[in-house]
Amino acid sequence: GLDQPRREARLLAAHVLGAVPGALLDQARQIDCAQYAAVVARRAGREPWALIAGRRGFWTLDLEVSPDTLVPRPDSETLVEAALAHALSPRRVLDLGTGTGCLLLAVLSERAGAFGVGVDVSPAACRLAARNAATHGLAERCAFLAGDWAAALCGRFDVILCNPPYIETATLAGLMPEVRLFEPARALDGGVLGLDAYRRLVPVLADLLEEGGVAVLEVGAGQDAAVRALAACAGLAHLETRPDLGGVARAVVLTHAHGV
Repeated sequence: GLDQPRREARLLAAHVLGAVPGALLDQARQIDCAQYAAVVARRAGREPWALIAGRRGFWTLDLEVSPDTLVPRPDSETLVEAALAHALSPRRVLDLGTGTGCLLLAVLSERAGAFGVGVDVSPAACRLAARNAATHGLAERCAFLAGDWAAALCGRFDVILCNPPYIETATLAGLMPEVRLFEPARALDGGVLGLDAYRRLVPVLADLLEEGGVAVLEVGAGQDAAVRALAACAGLAHLETRPDLGGVARAVVLTHAHGV
């Protein structure tokens, strides 16, 4: 049922051999047939390639991934671009729903003077994010804690990043098997309209943002107007909605209304 089975087979063979896929034809190597059959069976069962490999590239980082978190998507790099464009020298960065830590670590890798805090409801996700931070030499510049969004936080941040669950509950059953069967539902299910997390998060952003700070939220297709309306009711101003590479409005950038 995969679109490009020959390509998938080559990638899996390269993974088992520890080789670059393009170099397979140049190498006469004995593959472990049992190991190869095992990974082929996993992929045929629609397990995502990233979970089989245990790694996924994001921004300039190679990150460990696991079933405890969403696999980082290229679309989410739009949030990193927006944060870097609006925050040239942030001191404190917050990532709500950090998962692998991809958003926070990408921003920290580009802003040497910043310290970051990542929050996730899953302790396993926090441990994974901490390992990724250590791998990239960022462990001393960030901390991860398990909690309910911002409930345990005080103080203010120059940048707040968040990729909340935003898929409508009714559409979850129609997601591709790689997502529906292997990624955590808590990180996908946004409620009836896909806006439940925004209704909780947006009202508390003003108290978490430093003067002149920015909050960058990922949104699903067609949700940007609703999130902007929630922000206006919470005393936040809309600075920009940045599209992803597919042209879909993806990153909503907010700040204090009185600072605009």
